[in-house]
Amino acid sequence: MDKVVNGKLIRLMQGDLTELDVDAIVNAANAQLILGGGVAGAIRTKGGPSIQEECDRIGGTTVGGAVVTGGGKLKARYVIHAVGPRYGEGDEDNKLRNATLNSLIRATEKGMKSIAFPAISTGIFGFPKDRCARIMLKTVEEFLASRETSLKEVLFCLWSVEDLELFQKTLES
Repeated sequence: MDKVVNGKLIRLMQGDLTELDVDAIVNAANAQLILGGGVAGAIRTKGGPSIQEECDRIGGTTVGGAVVTGGGKLKARYVIHAVGPRYGEGDEDNKLRNATLNSLIRATEKGMKSIAFPAISTGIFGFPKDRCARIMLKTVEEFLASRETSLKEVLFCLWSVEDLELFQKTLES
């Protein structure tokens, strides 16, 4: 499913984020930037050790923050490490909004044309998927509608068909 906002494309798809040939994929990171399990583990496995080495040099970022590393052996040229909230820690909606927004800002700062997001914080961080879809999609739509950006395409690459359908229903409403 696609939606055009201010001449820019929001695209929803089901698949493996680490296989995408885009300027950047977004890693659902922890604040220490340690590539452990889930999306981060898949990025570490497929992208090779250089991504973790760059993360180690950066040292970490705040919840809601986003930092950029190279893409290692991935098809994506960059990885944007966005730290989403753990469900129950407080102010989660705002923190997820900031993680999404800061990822878009980092992509724009580097002149990127395409970025692909997972459903940040919905894995081991336990964030409800319906709230995630609402917050992330609204943040992307508002960013594309109101800011100058190099981005031409924002993808949401969702692991399951169930997640894809939830994001589609949210984007339609």
